[in-house]
Amino acid sequence: MKETRKKPELLCPAGSPDALAAAIEGGADAVYMGGVAFNARIHAKNFTEEELKKGIALAHSYGVKIYLTANTLIYDRELEDALRAAEDAYLAGADGLIVADMGLARRIRERIPIELHASTQLSGHNADAARFLSEAGFSRMVCAREMGREELSRFVKESPIEAEVFVHGALCVCHSGQCLFSSVVGGRSGNRGECAQPCRLPYRGGRNGYPLSLKDLSLAAHTRELCDMGIASFKIEGRMKSPEYVRDVARVWRRLIDEHRNATEEEMRELSGIFSRGGLTDGYYRHRIDGSMMGIRSEGDKQSSRELAPFRGIERKLPISLFAKIRLGKPATLTLTLEDGRSATAEGPLPETARSAPMDRDTVLRSLSRFGNTAYTVTDSEVELDTGLMMPVSAMNALRRSAAEALDALRNEDMGRSSSDLRTSEDTKVAVGFPREGLCKRTAVFYKPEEIPEEAYRYFDIQYVPLDRYTGSTNGVLLPPVIFDTEREEAERLLARACALGAEHVLVGNPGHIALARKFGLKLHGDFRLNVTNRQAAKGWMQEGIKDVLLSPELTLSRMRDLGGRVIVYGRLPLMVTEKCLGKEVADCDACKRGTVKLTDRRRAEFPVLREWQHRSLILNSVPLYMADRAEMLTQVRLEQYHFLFTTERADEIRAIIRAYERGIPPTEEIRRMK
Repeated sequence: MKETRKKPELLCPAGSPDALAAAIEGGADAVYMGGVAFNARIHAKNFTEEELKKGIALAHSYGVKIYLTANTLIYDRELEDALRAAEDAYLAGADGLIVADMGLARRIRERIPIELHASTQLSGHNADAARFLSEAGFSRMVCAREMGREELSRFVKESPIEAEVFVHGALCVCHSGQCLFSSVVGGRSGNRGECAQPCRLPYRGGRNGYPLSLKDLSLAAHTRELCDMGIASFKIEGRMKSPEYVRDVARVWRRLIDEHRNATEEEMRELSGIFSRGGLTDGYYRHRIDGSMMGIRSEGDKQSSRELAPFRGIERKLPISLFAKIRLGKPATLTLTLEDGRSATAEGPLPETARSAPMDRDTVLRSLSRFGNTAYTVTDSEVELDTGLMMPVSAMNALRRSAAEALDALRNEDMGRSSSDLRTSEDTKVAVGFPREGLCKRTAVFYKPEEIPEEAYRYFDIQYVPLDRYTGSTNGVLLPPVIFDTEREEAERLLARACALGAEHVLVGNPGHIALARKFGLKLHGDFRLNVTNRQAAKGWMQEGIKDVLLSPELTLSRMRDLGGRVIVYGRLPLMVTEKCLGKEVADCDACKRGTVKLTDRRRAEFPVLREWQHRSLILNSVPLYMADRAEMLTQVRLEQYHFLFTTERADEIRAIIRAYERGIPPTEEIRRMK
């Protein structure tokens, strides 16, 4: 436990220049915002290059840091453009970059001397992930929103890097970085900043017909405890929100942090009135993960938001201390000092000897403290004044204006960065994809080990079974997508048992998995959850000892061809991993155990829901991917390492799939019925 505690940074969102100004007005210590590309809120207004420069200068003039978001997956052909955007942000004065793509992170680390923060899209949720990210050059990790009190407390104690925690705003029902729902079903990738929000749509079943729509998060009732944990940054969600939202939420959180206290009931009502979906929730934090977390935005909620006072610009004043020297025979001077210690001094004329009424201290202060429409307000003052002197009021006013202008210039000066700061980095052309020779040709995951037919052992080189269901009948084990620090001991026990039963291979899908898998000497293979979409990312995972990886299912065949690696050729793609058990929301625990839970959308498509480890849920696509009749096309683009996902299939259906792929035939009526 750290012995000293400093106030956490209040980190606010800005999806537009007005929202940036609103964040400054609300009391933000730092603001995160995106350029016009490569960020996870691509439909926000965002910032042009010129707006970015002006915005950073404005923020710095108020002592506010700027973190630029580069939190989407990057394709190979985009990598150099993304790197140039990062360079431009650095040269414009950005204080840090929030990054989601490991390939881009590698290039930034090689090239740009700037802080790297690991986006929540990297699915960081334990200290092993933080240790991995620290070695990869990150200084901060944005923690998964699903981490509760115990998980956050333990993480802060064990992590080598800072913790940034979402404390207020919208909640995705899926663990960040693990959602394919919008991409697969709607053609808009959430991992590329284009989420169509299928979680906010109605589905048959559930208490309110919206079993995936969560209320907005607020941990304001736990502010003091969070401060005492040593969390570095309190993050407010909302780059798609209005300036009024940003200003008003920031104001409440500014008070709570400064006063080191929890929100009152009245303040909780105030926060709910600013924006909510039927109220606010702290369910994850308190481990009250139930139906009370669900909510939709009502007309009453919308009306409350419409009643917010319009934002009319920055009215916030910067506290300064004033020190004036008016001495006989010396030019008058005025020094203005900001809270962070930066100061500026202006020099005026020589004071005159008073003929009748000499100046006193109060007279000097009245003249020098009138900062009117400037950004400053005097909170402390000191005057050294020789007796018997006087200065015209016009001279005093000119001295004050000169000092204010000098302080303005100091606040707005650039950070002295230049392109000479950028390091020479390796040529990206040397980065290659995964090897195409000497690897297993076919692999498969079986979510139901009891349904594995004998044919599967012959046809597949590696047969993976989920860790909690491993019985020793296969040679591979699939790690759960989420393993909190509080669950690590149980995961270790299960993995030790799997190794004792004969497991040789492990499918890892998270940076936090690697240390765990290495501990048991297993052969590492990368799951699609690593979100590999470029050669730099592939190279990085190879250097970590991963032999091959399942490429992101969001890639086109041509992009897969350039990377190499393994491709999913059959199965229902997992669309979401939810911390909340959906069985309880749309059916009951018995249905969840039996695997009969389904979500039915407005077009009557049915999405099976499987139980994951620790009562999490896995939402599958309504139809399986099928490429048995595309072998020639895959061979032409040099993709010959195949992976299959067997989730809901029975043994006889798996046999039928194997036969179909052996013969290369299109879907038969029997296979179509499996959909």
